[in-house]
Amino acid sequence: MSNFESIIGQEHIKEHLRASLTSGRISQAYLFTGENMSGKEYIARIFANALVCEDPKGGYDPCQKCRSCIQALSHNHPDIITVTHDRPNTVSVDDVRTQIVGDAQIRPYQSSRKIYIMNEAEKMTPQAQNALLKTLEEPPEYVVIMLLSTSASAMLPTVLSRCVRLEMRPVDDNTIKEYLMKEIRIPDYQADICTAFARGNIGKARSLAVSDDFEEIRSEAVRVFRFVRKMDTSDMMTTLKKLEEYRLNINDFLDLMMIWYRDVLLYKATRDAGALIFRDECESIANEADEGSYEGFENVIKCIEKTRQRLKANVNFALAMELLLLTIKEN
Repeated sequence: MSNFESIIGQEHIKEHLRASLTSGRISQAYLFTGENMSGKEYIARIFANALVCEDPKGGYDPCQKCRSCIQALSHNHPDIITVTHDRPNTVSVDDVRTQIVGDAQIRPYQSSRKIYIMNEAEKMTPQAQNALLKTLEEPPEYVVIMLLSTSASAMLPTVLSRCVRLEMRPVDDNTIKEYLMKEIRIPDYQADICTAFARGNIGKARSLAVSDDFEEIRSEAVRVFRFVRKMDTSDMMTTLKKLEEYRLNINDFLDLMMIWYRDVLLYKATRDAGALIFRDECESIANEADEGSYEGFENVIKCIEKTRQRLKANVNFALAMELLLLTIKEN
C-alpha cells in the first residue's frame, strides 16, 4: 500500500504535503534531504502519485484505483519522469538539459501536472545546477521538480532558495522495532539489532532485516566475540582470514562489535538482561561481563573506534584487525 499512512515516521513532512494537496498550494520545487534508504524517494513518489490521482481520498491520498494511480504505482505514468544519469557519480549538465529543461516545455500528456524526480541530486555538477536554475526561476505552471539529496550542502544557494526543503528525521527506535516485527516478522532480539544498526533509518533497518549477508556477518561476529579471549595464534590467523572476506562490510562488523561491548558494560553495571540488544546471547554477555573490568571494556570500545579510523586512513587491514583482536584478548 503506497499512501501517506504507509509512511513510517516523518510526520512533519506528511503534514506539510497533505496540507499542500488539500489546499491546492503546490510548490514547483522540493528538496528532500536525508540519508540513503531513509525513504526520500518513497515519500516523493507517494506525493507525485497524489498529484496525478484522479480522485484522491480526503483530497490528498492516492486512491490507488484510477488509471493514473495504477500507472504511477508501476512507474509507468507519462507525466512522472525519473531523471537518470549514465555516469555513476555525476549528474551532468546534459542530463539536466535533456531530461528536465528541454522536456519541461512540453505540456503534460494526461494530467494537470508534470513531475520530475531526481534521486542523488547531490551529484549534480555546478554547471548542471545552473542549467536547472533557469527552469526553477521561471518554471511552466504545470511543472513540479523533486530533488532528493543526501545533503543540502551539496546544492548551490541559488537552487536551495527556490526549493521547499523537507528534511528526513530519524525514526524512533520503538517505531522501527514494531514495524520490523509486524511487517518483516522477525523475532524481537533480531529487530533490536537491526534497529540499533539503522540509527533511525527505516529503510536501512528493513534492508538489514531481510539480508542474508547481514545475518551471516552477525553470526560470524558473535562467534568471534564469544571466543576471542581464548584464541591462540593459530585461531587468530584463521579469524583474520575470515574477516578478510567481510572487508567490504567491515563497518557493519565493527558496529556489531561496538553494540556487543556496550551490552557487556551495561550488563556489568545493571545485571539487567532485558536491556540488552544481544538478548539471545545473554549467557555469553554475562560471562564476558564477569571476566573483565570496566576499564578493560572501555579500552576495547576505544580501540574499536581507533580501528575504524585506521581503516579509513588505509592502514593495512590485517594489521589493524590483528591489533584490535589482541587488545580485546589483553583486556
